[in-house]
Amino acid sequence: MIKADIQVAQDLCSFIDDSPSPYHACASAARALDAAGFTRLKEVDAWDSLAGNHYVIRSGSLVAWSAQPQHKSTTGFRVLGAHTDSPNLRVKPHPDACRAGFKQLGVEVYGGVLLGSWTDRDLGLSGRLQLRSGAGTEERLFHINRPMLKIPQLAIHLNRDVNTLGLILNKQTHMQPIWGLGRDGIPEFRDLLGEELDLDPSSILTWDAMTHDVQPSALIGVNREFVSAPRMDNLASSFSSVRALIHAVSSGKQLDYLPVVALFDHEEVGSGTASGAASILLSTLLERTVLGRGGSREDLHRALADSLCISIDMAHATHPNYLEMHDPEHTLYVNGGPVIKINAQSRYATDSFTAAQFSVACEKADVPYQKWVMRTDMSCGSTIGPVTAQRLGMDCVDVGNPLLSMHSIRETGGSLDPDYMEKALAHILV
Repeated sequence: MIKADIQVAQDLCSFIDDSPSPYHACASAARALDAAGFTRLKEVDAWDSLAGNHYVIRSGSLVAWSAQPQHKSTTGFRVLGAHTDSPNLRVKPHPDACRAGFKQLGVEVYGGVLLGSWTDRDLGLSGRLQLRSGAGTEERLFHINRPMLKIPQLAIHLNRDVNTLGLILNKQTHMQPIWGLGRDGIPEFRDLLGEELDLDPSSILTWDAMTHDVQPSALIGVNREFVSAPRMDNLASSFSSVRALIHAVSSGKQLDYLPVVALFDHEEVGSGTASGAASILLSTLLERTVLGRGGSREDLHRALADSLCISIDMAHATHPNYLEMHDPEHTLYVNGGPVIKINAQSRYATDSFTAAQFSVACEKADVPYQKWVMRTDMSCGSTIGPVTAQRLGMDCVDVGNPLLSMHSIRETGGSLDPDYMEKALAHILV
């Protein structure tokens, strides 16, 4: 078995720390693509020639591809799909409040947040602003990466049963962070953004602002066998997908299929947005790549019939303290390699054909792989896989790296698995 490179996990930590929001994740991916010779296109422009390496960004989503001379208009696609968003706390339109002398910031829960993990953590702020600019607007990303906010838990003296009955948190009343004292005269949220970004606060029209853990990602364990980081679900998969695409394009090998990376926003809330996997974003871009190479709608349908999507999300590693929550015949090991996710209710898009394709790719790449199902008496989550398969009629397999504490503010994975996944995905593309 090939030896995994732990440096890939270290690079993943840097990618995650640079990507506190979906918009920053797209920017981080774009920097890597730019360095590899990709060119950004605008969807509103005419694409006269699509030869070469390109990408587009729509809000918090990014799609990249490489159209090479050998690719005909009927050439099938190899799509690596992941998502850029993670469960977190997002700032409300009118967030400023003061209770019991504490200045608080009004936040709304986004996605399936493991609420307790967000308490007693040092939080920063990030996202994007829409600013007045002449007669229109201008977008600006921001990343305030210092401890500003905290959600303090109630002391055990006031909640004696917390360790026996469990921590119960109300999203509206218990999850509002404190960030100052009213008597200190700290600024309102809009004024704070103006100060931090050297902007006139009145120029700030709206925001997509969210909180994040300011503690840096790290390799932990006696032998650094684990990655401890926020947002591994699903920035780890976005990271591996972009790296695999760059590797395939720079390998010098002739690519039989047209490689595509699709990183979608809003997976954690159902994908039903203009930049989500349920939108026409990917289908439209794939069609434009065919038309841009002189093809027709007929050619597009022929290409889709010869295509494969690899939906990459995270998988539930078997938890040593909760063995009863897992299927006993499908133990998932951290650093055991990519996981093929299977569900009889089609919550994952995997079938025997697509599972076989990924299995062969792992074997040829000389990396280990695992297979997983949820306990039969429990329901599992879903991914962009079924959405993409339904939207495009494309064969699809759901895979991911094993992870503990999924949807926590800080998740734990293996330090060898990022390299295993990257190698497997790169092999699929080449």
